[in-house]
Amino acid sequence: MAQALTAVEKIATRFAPGRGEGNPVRSGEIVMIRPRHVMTHDNTGAVIPKFREIFRTAGLNAKILDPAQPVFAIDHDIQNHSPENLGKYARIQAFAREHGVDFYPAGTGISHQVMVEQGYVTPGSMVVGSDSHSNLYGALCALGTPVVRTDAAAIWAMGQTWWQVPPVARVQLRGELGPGVTGKDLIVTLCGLFGADEVLNLAVEFTGEGVASLSVEQRMSISNMTTEWGALAGLFPFDESLRAYLLHRAKRLAMGGRPGFRPRGDEPPYAAADVERWWLERDSYAADEDAVYAAELEIDLSTIVPHVSGPNDVKTMHRLPVIEARRVRIDKAWLMSCVNGRLEDIAAAAAVVRGRRIATGVEFYLAAASAEVQQLAVERGDWQVLVDAGAIVLPPGCGTCIGLGAGTIRAGEVGISSTNRNFEGRMGDRKGQVYLGSPAVVAESAIAGYIKSPVVCMDRSPVGMCRPGAGRRDAHGVRQVTSIIEGFPRGLRGRCWFIDRDNINTDAIYAGKHTYNDAMKPAEMARVLFENLDPALAARLEAGDILVGGLNFGTGSSREQAATALKFAGISCVVAASFSETYKRNAFNNGFLAIECPELLEAMRGHAREVTQPAVVAGSLNLDFEASRLIWSTPGRIDHSFGFTPLSVVAQRLIVAGGGEAMTVEWLRNNVNT
Repeated sequence: MAQALTAVEKIATRFAPGRGEGNPVRSGEIVMIRPRHVMTHDNTGAVIPKFREIFRTAGLNAKILDPAQPVFAIDHDIQNHSPENLGKYARIQAFAREHGVDFYPAGTGISHQVMVEQGYVTPGSMVVGSDSHSNLYGALCALGTPVVRTDAAAIWAMGQTWWQVPPVARVQLRGELGPGVTGKDLIVTLCGLFGADEVLNLAVEFTGEGVASLSVEQRMSISNMTTEWGALAGLFPFDESLRAYLLHRAKRLAMGGRPGFRPRGDEPPYAAADVERWWLERDSYAADEDAVYAAELEIDLSTIVPHVSGPNDVKTMHRLPVIEARRVRIDKAWLMSCVNGRLEDIAAAAAVVRGRRIATGVEFYLAAASAEVQQLAVERGDWQVLVDAGAIVLPPGCGTCIGLGAGTIRAGEVGISSTNRNFEGRMGDRKGQVYLGSPAVVAESAIAGYIKSPVVCMDRSPVGMCRPGAGRRDAHGVRQVTSIIEGFPRGLRGRCWFIDRDNINTDAIYAGKHTYNDAMKPAEMARVLFENLDPALAARLEAGDILVGGLNFGTGSSREQAATALKFAGISCVVAASFSETYKRNAFNNGFLAIECPELLEAMRGHAREVTQPAVVAGSLNLDFEASRLIWSTPGRIDHSFGFTPLSVVAQRLIVAGGGEAMTVEWLRNNVNT
């Protein structure tokens, strides 16, 4: 009898070449995937030279294998009108025209919103993006997950890349959300209530009768922020609400006048008939009733009250009645982003501020998720309500969310945002404080001048539970190895820097303000390491050093510089209790070692003394890759020996080759006629 499958396994099987009904993929397997689409945004400018270098090295003319597969949507640094940035955008557009790729210019909207609006995301498909919030596509019953820049170049070149199918958690949603409680409140609650890595590097499937009470736009907010929760995907089922949403989108797409450049014409990507066909086929990519999960979570939606998280930490949550009583003064408020810049969000904020004015001394910034959203909000009157209240309008894009453009936080300021991240220094100065909340809470706080709920709500704790599932949680379990391939080192030794912090994010390692400066040379990148953590640390690092971090090292964005800048600084490897899977993917795809050893962290914390510095030298580490063991040595103490997760053959090959680009070159040489 065939073993039951999760929805993630079913969809992944559909997009794994050579796999099918008789040979489905399973959690833990490393497979090649051929996604329906791969999205890149401003980082297209960095993927293009990778792509060209791959073909140059292979001795071939650069050619995108399937021009219908990539989508370019400019959204991050669109307030930057410098000749350099405008020139980069022009080069991306020219590349799109040269290769026949769909292109959406600055001002169209945030890339994830564009992918949904323009019909690239459909139920049962696999759509990836070179951006950490590609999880959003799960709201449409698609397997949406992030890849990294090297993967994007590989997909352009050969249509596919490697992917490890994650373990899967099931989240049962019971009951309904109360008045004034939103999908943003739900995901913020989940991040805080289950904030101890319960879903780290897992895919999440949302089920239960509570799903039906959530609008598709609310589901987008939830799926989007499963990234901050630590998950690799956040998948909702194909139900009547999604069916109605897709039929509405099909009608809008049929109206014509789509933005951007599409070399295959303006024909709508799908019509109502397609939606009905998908509806009839939905069981083929729905989880089997007896599917086995790595974790089982449950939450009663009726017990959730409005929440905010922070400051400067997504997983530190506060119930609104509690934090409201503290009257936390704010200087700035932001209604924007791919998590909360849609029509429902703008309408909710407008309902709060109608006939009122933004508090004196508060700057309230407003940006729609797309030009279409802004146009509809204008037509409905909600946009003007916010402008009349004193909102400062920004163009539809990312901007302030990543610390670019107008409205960033200054030292000493406090703000509340409807964005998905509030990492230290992400939205501006590292000495500013940022909280996260729903659009209605952000709007009410902007009116009041302090963090405040727009509704009177009970002060109660959410009710939820989590238990281990019967399925495999450790995705490494199927790829244990004991042999070392030719060219891979048997071991390495180096001075140990201990950064005693969990959830060290990519903004702490490599600040967002540098992410889209493609002109930075390796030495310059190394010099700005850890600006938002310890500005003095980069100058103290030496070639051959080893970094040791806590749980979920490298959480946050998919920017590859958080790995490559460490490599350029001469760091031998990073050892951590656990990694964000996207960070680890970036590391190995760029030939940089990331080693998991939770026991080392436990021992180092047991011996740690009180220190005032974020990072300290803590002896040395000696890694034996053949034995999968490391030795921690400190002056005057007995050496400690620990096992670590063995490196798979794929991981070793990536290190030996120098990264994923070299592996793509090999594929091209073997599969493309010169």
